[in-house]
Amino acid sequence: MNKEKRLEIFSRLADAIPEPVTELNYNSTFELLIAVVLSAQATDKGVNKATAKLFPIANTPQAIFDLGEEGLKEYIKTIGLYNSKGANIIKLCRKLLDDYQGEVPKTREELESLAGVGRKTANVILNTAFGQPVMAVDTHIFRVSNRTGIAKGKNVLEVEAKLDKYVPKQYKLDAHHLLILHGRYTCIARKPRCASCVIEDLCEFKDKSYV
Repeated sequence: MNKEKRLEIFSRLADAIPEPVTELNYNSTFELLIAVVLSAQATDKGVNKATAKLFPIANTPQAIFDLGEEGLKEYIKTIGLYNSKGANIIKLCRKLLDDYQGEVPKTREELESLAGVGRKTANVILNTAFGQPVMAVDTHIFRVSNRTGIAKGKNVLEVEAKLDKYVPKQYKLDAHHLLILHGRYTCIARKPRCASCVIEDLCEFKDKSYV
């Protein structure tokens, strides 16, 4: 895939998705961090249902830490892997209080030092909260990047590196959400909706579906 085709792809996606933002509900960087940690192997809709009850009660590191692990789990028990997520979030809050004055740090290295925060979660925070043009490669982005030919790779790090190299500069900040939303609603996993896809003629996927 050449530079011109990639530019046209992102131009069309940007036109089709005028508000490329996360579907997680949050009102602060800390709330976003907790929501993203909870969203691993869970749906945004499921996370939003849980945080709609949690955040009015506790939405700061101190408040969630004060709930304790068992208290927190009562709010997040509808989410997959809630036991490990609850334990990690309590550790995360403790570290924020001890090392960062309760504030979410702004570097990948510092973010990845927090329990439950890997490279993908760190990149989401850097991109969505701090406006950095980084690529957080989730399952949707990995699939869309490989399927379309935008950025092929055998693993998430390869895809991330190629997206960082190939995404046109003017679309780098929004590329993360453009690709996620395209993958979530159009280029879906089992049967892509090629008939309603705005980049169908540019996509290099060989097994397109029009049913």
